[in-house]
Amino acid sequence: MSSDPIHVFDRRLVRHRRDRAAATIGQVAPVLEEAAERLLDRLDDITRRFGRALDLGGRGVVAPRLRARGIPFVVSMDLSPRMATAAGGLPLAGDEEALPFAPESFDLIVASLSLHWVNDLPGALVQIRRVLRPDGLFLASLPGFGTLQELREALAGAETALRGGLSPRVSPFPELVDLAGLLQRAGFALPVADAETLPIRYRSPLALLRDLRAAGETNAAVARDGRTPPRALLPMALAALPADAEGIPATLRLLTMTGWAPHESQSRPARPGSANARLADALGVEEGRLGERAGR
Repeated sequence: MSSDPIHVFDRRLVRHRRDRAAATIGQVAPVLEEAAERLLDRLDDITRRFGRALDLGGRGVVAPRLRARGIPFVVSMDLSPRMATAAGGLPLAGDEEALPFAPESFDLIVASLSLHWVNDLPGALVQIRRVLRPDGLFLASLPGFGTLQELREALAGAETALRGGLSPRVSPFPELVDLAGLLQRAGFALPVADAETLPIRYRSPLALLRDLRAAGETNAAVARDGRTPPRALLPMALAALPADAEGIPATLRLLTMTGWAPHESQSRPARPGSANARLADALGVEEGRLGERAGR
């Protein structure tokens, strides 16, 4: 495996698992649909109309919703050819890190729960910005730090007890504090990043593992342990998962990114010193000199 610091995921393995999951993705449709609805609800507050949209990794739940909102041209691109074929738009197999489109090809790009498997997220955002038309919109959601924390802690505790150490068994996730800065660095205007929690409950620990496999979301980290795990690892970890009367929690912390391709019609911050009214007048206080104590 490469020692490149941005080579976090085995992309060939990600593609293989998404190919396999194309036949089982319906098992997790309720979660994918809820995440897509929460993301696309942002379009309902926008008066701008879109004509050409790119669905990145929507797994069959994004493209139909874009068309239902009156967008006539939707391309569904996925790392997996099988997943792209069933996604609901014009199918295209491609890599998010090397988008095969001319500049300014789309006025809307949506990535619902797909960019967390990208090795070079800053580079992918630059690619996305490049293929957006001026005043085009980018919407994305991805699982953030804290997602599957219950499973991560249970596996870490079991492996530490059995082997005296631990290895990555749940993929790393980004943190909210980084996302707005990444959007700005990629050249997006009006960047916004926010977070919300989507609570999910399972009747049994095995149901959680089955859903992760059905969605193609099992561990593909380069640093994963290739050895056969101890036989007792999974039973011990699953027994340690917290449970209550409602079932076993599996937290999905959704991070959302919103950014626009720059356009002259967009609002911009005023230049320093360009104000035509004093802050002191607006606050109804007496203006003092720099460093002077209030009330003197």
